[in-house]
Amino acid sequence: MSDFEEPTRVTTVGPAKAEPTQPRGTDCIVVIYTKQPTLLGKRFPLENSPTRIGRGADNQIVLDGDSVSRRHAQFERRDDYWLVVDVGSTNGTYCNDDQIQGEVRLRNGDRVKVGPTIFKFLSGADVESQYHEEIYRLTIMDGLTQAYNARYLYEALEREIIRGRRHERPLSVLMFDIDHFKRINDVHGHLAGDFVLKEIARIIQQRIRRDEIFARYGGEEFAIILPETPLDGAISLAETLRQKVEENVFSFQADTIKVTISVGAAQLTDNDKVANDLIKRADELLYSAKRGGRNRVCY
Repeated sequence: MSDFEEPTRVTTVGPAKAEPTQPRGTDCIVVIYTKQPTLLGKRFPLENSPTRIGRGADNQIVLDGDSVSRRHAQFERRDDYWLVVDVGSTNGTYCNDDQIQGEVRLRNGDRVKVGPTIFKFLSGADVESQYHEEIYRLTIMDGLTQAYNARYLYEALEREIIRGRRHERPLSVLMFDIDHFKRINDVHGHLAGDFVLKEIARIIQQRIRRDEIFARYGGEEFAIILPETPLDGAISLAETLRQKVEENVFSFQADTIKVTISVGAAQLTDNDKVANDLIKRADELLYSAKRGGRNRVCY
């Protein structure tokens, strides 16, 4: 072998090493809707099985409210997954709006309702990023109805006003609320009231276009921003929605609830300087509809 030749190197090739798996995060539930302000957005890691929820102080998660039983529900670990189990509560436990019969296996993103409180189940390797995304959603979305909230409504309407004026396009707003909603809560209970709010949102979301913005303005009042829509188009949609709600059968547990809405419709004018001016005019027309007998549209 010459001084300039290198010896041949023999390399033994073994089986390829498996890529390291990303560690699983700690599964958790996050409060996305509640009547207890200090709970909104709170994360509860699921570290103990069972993790109990109820009104009693001996539960790991304690909730207020007459519709919450002392021992209401619990989360249980089975192998590599979690179950939500109703433990004989008076008013039931719901998963994705369906009442649980015994127990349900949870999947990432499932919503669990106990009394007036809604939890979202987060699972997998990216729980931390999911949690931060959920917290952001809480700043723009209503957790009960999955409609936008009032904050997002104002921000979106300001943008649409600028865009509509720049391109000389019409812009309209609908404001509506549920007639005699307090009576629904008083007669049928607050869980029934929550059900009605969610059903109303479902009906509306099925009937509006992708570029139209639907928001829960507050309580039982909602708003819809209608870009590039003149007043006659807004009135037509309002009548359609009013009729759809009136014809819908609202059945909650053993009760059938009669529901109607009153609507105010307004179009952007030169006198509307900011978003609140247009919303205020639509809101005044809504209350004209209520004073005029309810279950009607005013414009």
